Amino acid sequence: MAASLLRLHFHDCFVNGCDGSVLLDDTDTFTGEKNALPNRNSVRGYEVIDMIKANLEKACPSTVSCADIVTLAAREAVYLLAGPQYYWALPLGRRDGTTASQNAANEQLPGPFEPLKNITAKFTSKGLDIKDVVVLSGAHTIGFAQCFTFKPRLFNYADGKPDPTLDSSLLQKLQSTCPDQADSDTKLSPLDSVTSDKFDNVYFRNLVNNSGLLQSDQALMGDKTTAAMVINYSRWPPLFSKDFGESMVKMANIGVLTGKSGEIRKNCRVVN
Repeated sequence: MAASLLRLHFHDCFVNGCDGSVLLDDTDTFTGEKNALPNRNSVRGYEVIDMIKANLEKACPSTVSCADIVTLAAREAVYLLAGPQYYWALPLGRRDGTTASQNAANEQLPGPFEPLKNITAKFTSKGLDIKDVVVLSGAHTIGFAQCFTFKPRLFNYADGKPDPTLDSSLLQKLQSTCPDQADSDTKLSPLDSVTSDKFDNVYFRNLVNNSGLLQSDQALMGDKTTAAMVINYSRWPPLFSKDFGESMVKMANIGVLTGKSGEIRKNCRVVN
């Protein structure tokens, strides 16, 4: 669940800011972000946020926003999994948005098949930079990906052959997990095949060894600037933990609502 809560936070912040919009359910008159292509049958953790919100409403009604809950849940998930070196201080006081945009979710969230140039542009449009692209990609040290998000690399990447940059032993393993047929599309494979249950810097070592799962991950080794950062993080765990916290704080400040903007939702799934 740690990876899911981290991803929920990312998918919230990248669509019109960290305002809890990803939590809103569709209604007869309102289309939210849950069924956008990057989120549908993929983003999880809504029930965890609901449970936290229900408890907070009992203790302190209309005080803590859903946006702050998502932000804190992501940090606590990493902290509980990885330890105190992965703790970062967070300013609080975000308020919840009253709108959501399925179109924005489809357009603004980076995808696994996008070139690094496009992904970087999406980050810079949010006030982040190329370093944040590399650092936050390190969140793929935990979690799983569905086969359809990387299957083209396994069978028909170019000229009907697999991606030549993919480590041959990992390729064979993935071809077994994700055979070239439609019914394997939703099967899962760990984003970090070496230490899938640990939040660490092994993701970056995997990239150095041509063992990144997603095309968008391995692409970090195809650019001189990002490859140099990957190599540094692969060698220095404390550098990654420090920079990851800093980038998470930057991301958590994207487009926040404060003061009288927005509201404090009583139920994270619906506007008041």
